[in-house]
Amino acid sequence: MTLNDDRRDANRDDKRAKPETAQSRFGDLASPLIEEATRHASTLDKHSEPEELHKLRVALRRLRTLFWAYRPLLDEDFDTRQRAVFKYLATSAGSARDWDILLELMKTLDVKGLDEPVKTRRASVLATSIETIANADVKHVLWTGLKEANQQLNTGRKRVPVERFAKKRIDAARGQLKKRIKRALRAKRSDYAAYHEVRKAGKKVRYLLEFFDADIKPKLRSKVKSLKRLQKRFGALNDVVASHELLSQGTLDVGGSETRHALRALDAEQKQRFKAARKAIR
Repeated sequence: MTLNDDRRDANRDDKRAKPETAQSRFGDLASPLIEEATRHASTLDKHSEPEELHKLRVALRRLRTLFWAYRPLLDEDFDTRQRAVFKYLATSAGSARDWDILLELMKTLDVKGLDEPVKTRRASVLATSIETIANADVKHVLWTGLKEANQQLNTGRKRVPVERFAKKRIDAARGQLKKRIKRALRAKRSDYAAYHEVRKAGKKVRYLLEFFDADIKPKLRSKVKSLKRLQKRFGALNDVVASHELLSQGTLDVGGSETRHALRALDAEQKQRFKAARKAIR
Protein backbone atom coordinates (compact mmCIF):
# COMPACT_ATOMS: atom_id res chain seq x y z
CA MET A 1 0.00 0.00 0.00
CA THR A 2 1.38 3.41 -0.96
CA LEU A 3 1.49 6.62 1.05
CA ASN A 4 -1.27 8.09 -1.10
CA ASP A 5 -3.43 4.97 -0.57
CA ASP A 6 -3.01 5.41 3.19
CA ARG A 7 -3.82 9.10 2.86
CA ARG A 8 -6.99 8.40 0.86
CA ASP A 9 -8.16 5.90 3.51
CA ALA A 10 -7.39 8.39 6.28
CA ASN A 11 -9.23 11.13 4.44
CA ARG A 12 -12.36 8.98 4.17
CA ASP A 13 -12.19 8.16 7.88
CA ASP A 14 -11.67 11.78 8.92
CA LYS A 15 -14.21 13.51 6.69
CA ARG A 16 -16.91 13.23 9.32
CA ALA A 17 -14.55 14.75 11.85
CA LYS A 18 -12.31 17.65 10.88
CA PRO A 19 -11.37 18.09 7.19
CA GLU A 20 -7.65 18.46 6.47
CA THR A 21 -6.57 21.87 5.23
CA ALA A 22 -4.20 22.88 2.48
CA GLN A 23 -2.07 24.61 5.10
CA SER A 24 -1.59 21.47 7.18
CA ARG A 25 -0.74 19.40 4.11
CA PHE A 26 2.11 21.63 2.89
CA GLY A 27 4.81 20.30 5.19
CA ASP A 28 3.95 16.69 4.37
CA LEU A 29 4.43 17.44 0.68
CA ALA A 30 7.52 19.63 0.91
CA SER A 31 9.60 17.74 3.49
CA PRO A 32 10.25 14.56 1.42
CA LEU A 33 11.27 16.67 -1.57
CA ILE A 34 13.70 18.69 0.53
CA GLU A 35 15.14 15.53 2.04
CA GLU A 36 15.62 14.08 -1.44
CA ALA A 37 17.22 17.23 -2.81
CA THR A 38 19.64 17.62 0.09
CA ARG A 39 20.58 13.94 -0.10
CA HIS A 40 21.48 14.16 -3.77
CA ALA A 41 23.24 17.50 -3.34
CA SER A 42 25.41 16.14 -0.52
CA THR A 43 26.71 13.22 -2.61
CA LEU A 44 27.79 15.20 -5.67
CA ASP A 45 31.42 14.90 -6.72
CA LYS A 46 33.41 14.69 -9.96
CA HIS A 47 32.39 11.04 -10.34
CA SER A 48 28.65 11.70 -10.00
CA GLU A 49 26.46 9.80 -12.42
CA PRO A 50 24.07 11.68 -14.71
CA GLU A 51 21.08 10.16 -12.90
CA GLU A 52 22.16 11.72 -9.60
CA LEU A 53 22.11 15.18 -11.15
CA HIS A 54 18.80 14.46 -12.81
CA LYS A 55 17.17 13.39 -9.53
CA LEU A 56 18.39 16.54 -7.82
CA ARG A 57 17.02 18.71 -10.61
CA VAL A 58 13.64 16.92 -10.56
CA ALA A 59 13.27 17.32 -6.78
CA LEU A 60 13.97 21.04 -7.10
CA ARG A 61 11.53 21.41 -9.97
CA ARG A 62 8.83 19.65 -8.00
CA LEU A 63 9.48 21.99 -5.07
CA ARG A 64 9.12 24.96 -7.40
CA THR A 65 5.77 23.62 -8.61
CA LEU A 66 4.60 23.04 -5.04
CA PHE A 67 5.37 26.64 -4.14
CA TRP A 68 3.52 27.75 -7.28
CA ALA A 69 0.50 25.79 -6.06
CA TYR A 70 0.62 27.51 -2.68
CA ARG A 71 1.27 30.95 -4.14
CA PRO A 72 -2.25 32.25 -3.25
CA LEU A 73 -1.60 31.41 0.41
CA LEU A 74 1.95 32.76 0.66
CA ASP A 75 3.49 36.20 0.62
CA GLU A 76 4.08 36.96 -3.06
CA ASP A 77 7.60 38.34 -2.67
CA PHE A 78 8.67 35.39 -0.53
CA ASP A 79 7.20 32.90 -3.02
CA THR A 80 8.94 34.63 -5.93
CA ARG A 81 12.29 34.52 -4.12
CA GLN A 82 11.94 30.86 -3.17
CA ARG A 83 10.98 29.71 -6.64
CA ALA A 84 13.89 31.72 -8.08
CA VAL A 85 16.22 29.83 -5.74
CA PHE A 86 14.79 26.48 -6.87
CA LYS A 87 15.21 27.46 -10.52
CA TYR A 88 18.79 28.64 -9.98
CA LEU A 89 19.80 25.42 -8.22
CA ALA A 90 17.98 23.22 -10.74
CA THR A 91 19.72 25.01 -13.62
CA SER A 92 23.08 24.48 -11.94
CA ALA A 93 22.37 20.79 -11.45
CA GLY A 94 21.16 20.45 -15.02
CA SER A 95 24.13 22.08 -16.73
CA ALA A 96 26.34 18.97 -16.64
CA ARG A 97 23.43 16.68 -17.48
CA ASP A 98 22.86 18.65 -20.69
CA TRP A 99 26.30 17.52 -21.85
CA ASP A 100 25.47 13.93 -20.86
CA ILE A 101 22.39 14.14 -23.07
CA LEU A 102 24.48 15.47 -25.96
CA LEU A 103 26.91 12.58 -25.52
CA GLU A 104 24.07 10.04 -25.63
CA LEU A 105 22.58 11.66 -28.71
CA MET A 106 25.90 11.49 -30.51
CA LYS A 107 25.99 7.75 -29.83
CA THR A 108 22.37 7.29 -30.92
CA LEU A 109 22.92 9.24 -34.13
CA ASP A 110 26.28 7.52 -34.74
CA VAL A 111 28.23 10.78 -34.83
CA LYS A 112 31.96 10.25 -34.33
CA GLY A 113 34.74 12.48 -33.04
CA LEU A 114 32.97 14.33 -30.23
CA ASP A 115 33.14 11.89 -27.31
CA GLU A 116 36.33 13.10 -25.67
CA PRO A 117 35.73 16.85 -26.18
CA VAL A 118 32.19 16.49 -24.77
CA LYS A 119 33.44 14.50 -21.77
CA THR A 120 36.12 17.11 -21.09
CA ARG A 121 33.59 19.92 -21.26
CA ARG A 122 31.17 17.97 -19.11
CA ALA A 123 33.82 17.52 -16.39
CA SER A 124 34.49 21.26 -16.34
CA VAL A 125 30.80 22.15 -16.16
CA LEU A 126 30.19 19.54 -13.46
CA ALA A 127 32.98 20.99 -11.31
CA THR A 128 31.39 24.43 -11.58
CA SER A 129 27.95 23.00 -10.74
CA ILE A 130 29.24 21.20 -7.65
CA GLU A 131 30.97 24.38 -6.45
CA THR A 132 27.82 26.44 -7.06
CA ILE A 133 25.57 23.99 -5.21
CA ALA A 134 28.04 23.64 -2.33
CA ASN A 135 28.33 27.42 -1.94
CA ALA A 136 24.54 27.73 -2.01
CA ASP A 137 24.27 25.67 1.20
CA VAL A 138 21.28 23.78 -0.21
CA LYS A 139 20.27 22.09 3.04
CA HIS A 140 20.07 25.34 5.00
CA VAL A 141 18.36 27.25 2.20
CA LEU A 142 15.65 24.66 1.59
CA TRP A 143 14.80 23.95 5.24
CA THR A 144 14.78 27.66 6.07
CA GLY A 145 12.36 28.23 3.19
CA LEU A 146 10.10 25.48 4.45
CA LYS A 147 10.12 26.91 7.96
CA GLU A 148 9.14 30.37 6.75
CA ALA A 149 6.46 28.99 4.45
CA ASN A 150 4.94 26.95 7.26
CA GLN A 151 4.98 29.98 9.52
CA GLN A 152 3.08 32.02 6.95
CA LEU A 153 0.57 29.25 6.30
CA ASN A 154 -0.06 28.47 9.96
CA THR A 155 -0.54 32.10 10.99
CA GLY A 156 -2.95 32.91 8.17
CA ARG A 157 -6.52 33.51 9.23
CA LYS A 158 -8.30 31.60 6.50
CA ARG A 159 -8.21 27.78 6.49
CA VAL A 160 -8.80 26.14 3.11
CA PRO A 161 -9.99 22.51 2.78
CA VAL A 162 -7.31 20.63 0.89
CA GLU A 163 -9.75 19.03 -1.59
CA ARG A 164 -11.10 22.42 -2.68
CA PHE A 165 -7.64 23.94 -2.80
CA ALA A 166 -6.23 21.07 -4.87
CA LYS A 167 -9.04 21.24 -7.42
CA LYS A 168 -8.69 24.99 -7.84
CA ARG A 169 -4.94 24.93 -8.37
CA ILE A 170 -5.05 21.91 -10.67
CA ASP A 171 -7.78 23.60 -12.73
CA ALA A 172 -5.58 26.71 -12.99
CA ALA A 173 -2.59 24.65 -14.16
CA ARG A 174 -4.71 22.73 -16.68
CA GLY A 175 -6.02 26.02 -18.01
CA GLN A 176 -2.46 27.20 -18.60
CA LEU A 177 -1.63 23.94 -20.38
CA LYS A 178 -4.62 24.23 -22.73
CA LYS A 179 -3.70 27.80 -23.67
CA ARG A 180 -0.11 26.86 -24.37
CA ILE A 181 -1.13 23.90 -26.50
CA LYS A 182 -3.32 26.17 -28.63
CA ARG A 183 -0.44 28.62 -28.97
CA ALA A 184 1.98 25.83 -29.97
CA LEU A 185 -0.39 24.50 -32.63
CA ARG A 186 -0.47 27.96 -34.20
CA ALA A 187 3.32 28.37 -33.99
CA LYS A 188 5.85 27.64 -36.71
CA ARG A 189 8.28 24.78 -36.32
CA SER A 190 11.10 27.25 -35.76
CA ASP A 191 9.25 28.65 -32.73
CA TYR A 192 10.49 26.07 -30.26
CA ALA A 193 9.75 28.36 -27.31
CA ALA A 194 6.01 27.69 -27.73
CA TYR A 195 6.64 23.95 -27.48
CA HIS A 196 8.92 24.38 -24.51
CA GLU A 197 6.11 26.20 -22.70
CA VAL A 198 3.79 23.24 -23.32
CA ARG A 199 6.39 20.92 -21.81
CA LYS A 200 6.70 23.04 -18.67
CA ALA A 201 2.95 23.43 -18.28
CA GLY A 202 2.43 19.69 -18.71
CA LYS A 203 4.98 18.96 -15.99
CA LYS A 204 3.24 21.37 -13.65
CA VAL A 205 -0.13 19.65 -14.07
CA ARG A 206 1.41 16.21 -13.64
CA TYR A 207 3.25 17.17 -10.47
CA LEU A 208 0.11 18.70 -8.97
CA LEU A 209 -1.92 15.58 -9.74
CA GLU A 210 0.74 13.51 -8.01
CA PHE A 211 0.94 15.85 -4.99
CA PHE A 212 -2.81 15.80 -4.41
CA ASP A 213 -3.49 12.26 -5.59
CA ALA A 214 -5.34 11.44 -2.35
CA ASP A 215 -7.63 14.47 -2.65
CA ILE A 216 -8.85 14.35 -6.24
CA LYS A 217 -11.35 12.26 -8.18
CA PRO A 218 -10.21 9.12 -10.04
CA LYS A 219 -11.00 10.77 -13.39
CA LEU A 220 -8.37 13.41 -12.68
CA ARG A 221 -5.83 10.86 -11.43
CA SER A 222 -6.14 9.00 -14.73
CA LYS A 223 -4.69 12.05 -16.53
CA VAL A 224 -1.20 11.29 -15.20
CA LYS A 225 -0.49 8.60 -17.81
CA SER A 226 -1.33 10.85 -20.76
CA LEU A 227 0.76 13.65 -19.25
CA LYS A 228 3.72 11.29 -18.92
CA ARG A 229 3.40 10.43 -22.61
CA LEU A 230 3.23 14.12 -23.48
CA GLN A 231 6.25 14.83 -21.32
CA LYS A 232 8.22 12.01 -22.96
CA ARG A 233 7.62 13.33 -26.48
CA PHE A 234 8.33 16.94 -25.59
CA GLY A 235 11.31 15.95 -23.45
CA ALA A 236 12.80 14.10 -26.41
CA LEU A 237 12.38 17.21 -28.55
CA ASN A 238 13.91 19.40 -25.85
CA ASP A 239 16.97 17.13 -25.63
CA VAL A 240 17.75 17.65 -29.31
CA VAL A 241 17.12 21.40 -29.24
CA ALA A 242 19.27 21.87 -26.12
CA SER A 243 22.07 19.75 -27.60
CA HIS A 244 21.97 21.76 -30.82
CA GLU A 245 22.35 24.96 -28.79
CA LEU A 246 25.33 23.55 -26.87
CA LEU A 247 27.14 22.64 -30.07
CA SER A 248 26.29 25.96 -31.70
CA GLN A 249 28.06 27.82 -28.89
CA GLY A 250 31.42 26.69 -30.24
CA THR A 251 32.84 25.78 -26.82
CA LEU A 252 34.17 22.38 -27.90
CA ASP A 253 37.75 21.95 -29.07
CA VAL A 254 36.89 20.12 -32.29
CA GLY A 255 37.21 20.74 -35.98
CA GLY A 256 34.55 22.58 -37.94
CA SER A 257 33.68 19.56 -40.09
CA GLU A 258 32.86 17.37 -37.07
CA THR A 259 30.66 20.10 -35.59
CA ARG A 260 28.83 20.70 -38.86
CA HIS A 261 28.19 16.99 -39.29
CA ALA A 262 26.83 16.74 -35.75
CA LEU A 263 24.58 19.78 -36.24
CA ARG A 264 23.18 18.34 -39.48
CA ALA A 265 22.40 15.07 -37.69
CA LEU A 266 20.67 16.97 -34.89
CA ASP A 267 18.69 19.05 -37.38
CA ALA A 268 17.34 15.91 -39.02
CA GLU A 269 16.51 14.33 -35.67
CA GLN A 270 14.85 17.52 -34.45
CA LYS A 271 12.44 17.47 -37.41
CA GLN A 272 11.33 13.93 -36.53
CA ARG A 273 10.90 14.70 -32.86
CA PHE A 274 9.04 17.90 -33.64
CA LYS A 275 6.52 15.92 -35.68
CA ALA A 276 6.08 13.43 -32.84
CA ALA A 277 5.56 16.22 -30.30
CA ARG A 278 3.06 18.02 -32.51
CA LYS A 279 1.14 14.80 -33.09
CA ALA A 280 0.81 14.35 -29.33
CA ILE A 281 -1.18 17.58 -28.91
CA ARG A 282 -3.44 17.45 -31.96
